[in-house]
Formats: sequence, C-alpha cells, structure tokens
Amino acid sequence: MKNSSHNNMYIESVIGKICQWHHDRNLIHGSTDSKQFLKLSEEFGELAESIAKGKPIKDDVGDIVVVLVNICERHNISLKSCLEQAYKDIRHRTGRIVDGIFIKEQEEAEAKNKKV
Repeated sequence: MKNSSHNNMYIESVIGKICQWHHDRNLIHGSTDSKQFLKLSEEFGELAESIAKGKPIKDDVGDIVVVLVNICERHNISLKSCLEQAYKDIRHRTGRIVDGIFIKEQEEAEAKNKKV
C-alpha cells in the first residue's frame, strides 16, 4: 500500500504540473470548452490511428489525459473526482460482452423494449 500512496502522490504532482502548464500558456482563461473539446477529438483521432496501425499508444493516451485535465481545471473539478464518480457508476454494473463491447443490462433491456 505504501507504494500505491507514493504513486498517487506522484500522479497528483504530475497533474498539478499539467495544470500549471495550461495556466502558463493561457489555455484555461484564454481558451474555451469548445476549443478544448476539438483538441480532445483530435487527440482521439490520433489514438484511433495508432490503434489501427498497430503503433504504440502511450503518447496518444497521455495527450488525451492532458486535454481532460484542462477541461477539468476550467470547471474546477479534479480528474480524480471524475474517475471516482465513473467508478461509482460502473462498480455494480452488469451486462455482457457483444462483439468485444460491454453492453449494460439496462441498455439491452431498453433495446428489447424498443423492438416490441
């Protein structure tokens, strides 16, 4: 557990540096959510290309997280709190894998109801 605590502190330190990087370049007050969402979409495209070509994805995933940190910072929320919320949402979720994609039970039931 001690190592986990150290890792958490390190990640929070890196996120703090990324936030400062955004502020230093006026990307918080000098940009918009729309512009940052466009940047996020661009980074997702680069990730998709790397996956399709079988290239390493580490840099692409990192770039996506950098833009997500920007969006969180401009809304005064932490990436950690977003991840905690996402985990709370999925922790008891049930469903099944269809063609390599997890389909929630709830979505499956809704789809069946639409067919009826």
